[in-house]
Amino acid sequence: MRAEVVEMWADYIDPEAIERAGRILKEGGLVAFPTETVYGLGGNALDPRASMKIYAAKGRPSDNPLIVHIAEMDKLAEIVSRIPDEARILAERFWPGPLTMILPKADKVPKETTGGLDSVAVRFPSDKIAQELIKAAGGYVAAPSANTSGRPSPTKAEHVEEDLGDAIDMIIDGGQVGIGLESTIVDFTDEIPVVLRPGYISLEMLQEILGEVRMDKGLLITECNVRPKAPGMKYRHYAPAADLTIIEGNEAAVIGRINQFAADAEKRGMQVGIIATDETAEKYPSGIVKSIGSREDEDSIGRHLFEVLREFDHCNVCAIYSEAFYTPRIGQAIMNRLLKAAGHKIISAS
Repeated sequence: MRAEVVEMWADYIDPEAIERAGRILKEGGLVAFPTETVYGLGGNALDPRASMKIYAAKGRPSDNPLIVHIAEMDKLAEIVSRIPDEARILAERFWPGPLTMILPKADKVPKETTGGLDSVAVRFPSDKIAQELIKAAGGYVAAPSANTSGRPSPTKAEHVEEDLGDAIDMIIDGGQVGIGLESTIVDFTDEIPVVLRPGYISLEMLQEILGEVRMDKGLLITECNVRPKAPGMKYRHYAPAADLTIIEGNEAAVIGRINQFAADAEKRGMQVGIIATDETAEKYPSGIVKSIGSREDEDSIGRHLFEVLREFDHCNVCAIYSEAFYTPRIGQAIMNRLLKAAGHKIISAS
């Protein structure tokens, strides 16, 4: 049966639809919903059967932890056994918002939700629709991104419908999300806080508040035999259908190298996809060129990344070449997603 799609906006939340969605979740069903980062696929976080349904719907490995979403601060103490002082400081500063914290779990959280770990990932989203749904569902919603595992994360409801329309009960359409990159994940189960996934909240922002915070060494290349502590650490993510390669270097050299690839493909009667920016898009005479946004507005690059990757799936390209995006504030998060989408295939333009 096809998922019911319900439209609503942050300034007009349909209370009847929210109540219905909350009931679906309480009864063990699945509901996709918008957050400020990407769309999430929600299930009852305290029901192990619901968590297994999430894994099945996504085709996701069951050792890949789910993030538990809350909408009230006092709910945190019920699902964790300990809250370090540093975690409290970050919660006061960044919640509600695009920050996930990994903490020692309480017994009431099933290991089906945590990927078999004794820790739980928790987030308090700022999206008003998400908050109302979480409250209607009983306060605890496990929600990975609402896409087929390995595909680009969904930033619009139609992306969810494309991937999961036949596998879930309801999709709440709240329009395009604001950030477009999943939340920053910080692990508090060791002495020093560790960033397991970069996001809109950067390492520098965390260090400014807490002092010592380090980046996980496995962020770029993760060992295949290591159990992931956070979503997306172990498995290939965000991949379009065509092979993606990132080209790095100075702007002129990058443009020249990508144009060479495009011209070679054209000679063979094929065409490539090119991920460019507003500033460079017109410098590519061949291939299907899509601007990801402006380097003067790096938030626009983050917001459109997954959307552009999905668009290329409908373009019949033999390969995709992307400029690198080492932007000042969220470039680390953007490049983390691009590298995973490319299977870490990156070459120097020189």
